[in-house]
Amino acid sequence: MSNAPITRAVFNQKGGVGKTTIVCNLAAAAVARGKRTLVVDLDMQGNASRYLLGDQPVERDISDFFASTLNFSLGSTPFEAYCTPSIWDGLDVVAAGGELEHLQSKLEAKQKVHKLRQALRKLQHYDQILIDTPPSFNFYSRSALIAADEVLIPFDCDDFARQALYGLLENIAELREDHNESLRVGGIIVNQFQSRARLPRQLVEALRSEGLPILEPMLPSSVVVRESHEAGQPLAWFAPRHRVTEAFDALYQTLHRA
Repeated sequence: MSNAPITRAVFNQKGGVGKTTIVCNLAAAAVARGKRTLVVDLDMQGNASRYLLGDQPVERDISDFFASTLNFSLGSTPFEAYCTPSIWDGLDVVAAGGELEHLQSKLEAKQKVHKLRQALRKLQHYDQILIDTPPSFNFYSRSALIAADEVLIPFDCDDFARQALYGLLENIAELREDHNESLRVGGIIVNQFQSRARLPRQLVEALRSEGLPILEPMLPSSVVVRESHEAGQPLAWFAPRHRVTEAFDALYQTLHRA
């Protein structure tokens, strides 16, 4: 569908690498540039939902959507009904739901892994969609990758993360072959990068030497990110002139030049 928005999944099987921070702040950078943006929160922890919606009431969440796929109905609810507007004009969220864990085995058994892709392909009034994923290669992360045009991989600079990256890329390649031939790796986002430390620089150069797509700029480490989490305000609004905010905006521009 020519008018369908670009969909990006942010995924890593390793936890604590900044998936939610990257999703929410790339979304904020897009909205600040006038792009209508949807964030889909597939992580059972629901951190993206809390970051972007706070205590706002949610009528329907992503659990409700997946539950609806288990029961055939001629009059199915449109996916827009699961989207909750945030307080920032142009930014909507499909919130995580408390039933995600309970539903997972039923969804696996009934092979519903393509349902999210089918629903997102029908959306036309967003410029882009960003999907936050759980830190495991499970039903929900596979659903995200099948639904996505592109996957972005957060990377924190330690050797364990480097070793895990190879297995992750193999899983993505297998899923592409089996379910989504158009899925591309949009790049590796180096998060919490400390430019003065030797080990992070060495790890990044090693990845580059292997031909892996390291995106520029790398995101610097700063306490302002945690402060923005606590405030429930992405950096574009919490600290619009901060160097990390500027890095996210530059990263957004990099992605949209590609």
